[in-house]
Amino acid sequence: MIKTLLATVFLSVVPFALLAQTPAKVDGNLKPLTASRVEIKTKANQMAVGIQAAEAALSPAELAIALRVYQGKLPCELGAFVTLTADATAPGYFNVQLKNQKYRMFPVETSTGAIRLEDRKVGAVWLQLANKSMLMNQKLGQRLADDCKSPDQVVVAEMLIKNPAPSVLESPGEVAAK
Repeated sequence: MIKTLLATVFLSVVPFALLAQTPAKVDGNLKPLTASRVEIKTKANQMAVGIQAAEAALSPAELAIALRVYQGKLPCELGAFVTLTADATAPGYFNVQLKNQKYRMFPVETSTGAIRLEDRKVGAVWLQLANKSMLMNQKLGQRLADDCKSPDQVVVAEMLIKNPAPSVLESPGEVAAK
């Protein structure tokens, strides 16, 4: 919400700043940049950088999600590995790598409590559940890596094998009878 508001303010100010300047007249030949045109271009670039910084800023909730992301080289099914490392230059952002594919991801809030990282440019999504994680490409509708597990997730997965969670399709009486 704040990102959108800041971007809207910046985008509404740029046209007025540009209209306040008088354009250089063109007599068939292009005139070299004048000091005022250079100033306009500089201000526009600074505003664009400000908009990008506002969009890149994460909310406190997103930063809290980032603290729960498992990092390191996680083994996956079929002998694959996914490597997650925190981006040292941008808090809350992660570099995710699968073989030669690299993604720059950030946390996204979910209603289920699952940890979700996204790289919206390429459509990549990292989902981290209690017992496993997976890397998907939303644009292609494919799982790139599945059943990736940190040491903590291995423990939870083993517990679920020994003591499976009750089915949501069973009635509470059936669960108690077991």
